[in-house]
Amino acid sequence: MQYGCTKAWNSVCPLVIKLKRFYSFSLKLEKALQSLLESLTCPPLTPTQHLEREQALAKQFAEILHFTLRFDELKMRNPAIQNDFSYYRRTISRNQINNMNLDIENEVNNEMANRMSLFYAEATPMLKTLSNATTSFVTENKTLPLENTTDCLSTMASVCKVMLETPEYSSRFSSEDTLLFCMRVMVGVIILYDHVHPNGAFNKSSKIDMKGCIKVLKDQPADNVEGLLNALKFTTKHLNDETTPKNIRTMLQ
Repeated sequence: MQYGCTKAWNSVCPLVIKLKRFYSFSLKLEKALQSLLESLTCPPLTPTQHLEREQALAKQFAEILHFTLRFDELKMRNPAIQNDFSYYRRTISRNQINNMNLDIENEVNNEMANRMSLFYAEATPMLKTLSNATTSFVTENKTLPLENTTDCLSTMASVCKVMLETPEYSSRFSSEDTLLFCMRVMVGVIILYDHVHPNGAFNKSSKIDMKGCIKVLKDQPADNVEGLLNALKFTTKHLNDETTPKNIRTMLQ
């Protein structure tokens, strides 16, 4: 490798290792989310009873969603991630042609690089992983009523909305971080609900008060909610359905 290429390569390798760590973590989150959903939706308790009695599990579920939205917000602001990763893939492909084996290929070989490339090609890769995990959970648990899952998600969305819009609760938030945590969790459960409910979250029959949820977000400083509003616009499934009320679509324009 020439000096310029060596310098670029040495800069990109630690980044690739970090990207692999997050990709591997997304696979763990997928399993963790499905495990939590199983615990929070299983009969004979209702989703509300589960959330009341198993608050530690609900908190873990919320923590996963908070991390996911935060990660995806940062990823969307860093387009260089994909450029750097493309450079890495081109370089290892070229080295294979020249029969050169670099140490990093033991960590991130061509097959792993291909899987990671598909993951990071998504606008919101972690959210996509969780949406797929929730959809798989519903599909694989055919004996579990769908309402158990959707009611769990809509209840969490309602709790977050009430906490955000009621001064009595929101005034107790110790920092802006708590406010952001609540908003990210609300948006996360809305997106999951929209992916698993046949009619989605925006329909008039939805158990989520979408108008209220969007209003709560819009009442916050624009910088804090831009990424969350974009997530509702671009990673939901049913926003552009004909059944979505016009005033909801207008609010998200």
